[in-house]
Amino acid sequence: MIYSLLVLSSPFSGHCSRSAAQFAHCVIARGHTIHRIFFLDAGTLASAASSVSAQDEDTSLRSWSELAGQHGVDLAICITSALKHGMLDQVEADRHERPCATINPLFTVSGLGQLVDACASSDRLITFGG
Repeated sequence: MIYSLLVLSSPFSGHCSRSAAQFAHCVIARGHTIHRIFFLDAGTLASAASSVSAQDEDTSLRSWSELAGQHGVDLAICITSALKHGMLDQVEADRHERPCATINPLFTVSGLGQLVDACASSDRLITFGG
């Protein structure tokens, strides 16, 4: 079965972002496929390159990095939501004359068309947060 995930909540408010990452790892471990994970609204904060978790907490960025690096999962963030939350890749940082990118390079900035594609290319779209 092919899954795509939609993450709406910030990794700093509740457990939805962490649950999404754990779900994705479990799906892959059971032999299924993750087509894309799309981050929208406050969920785009999961891409923050400079986020630091407390010593006793696991960083969600590590989980997302493992999914992208080890399993080739596409991590896409909505450009409109990203801009509203200060999340910029290098192209957007240059375009808006900002000194540096703020997203981890494993994430790609994209439009809602990627979410539509994820729905069309997957058997299930699972939403986390709201």
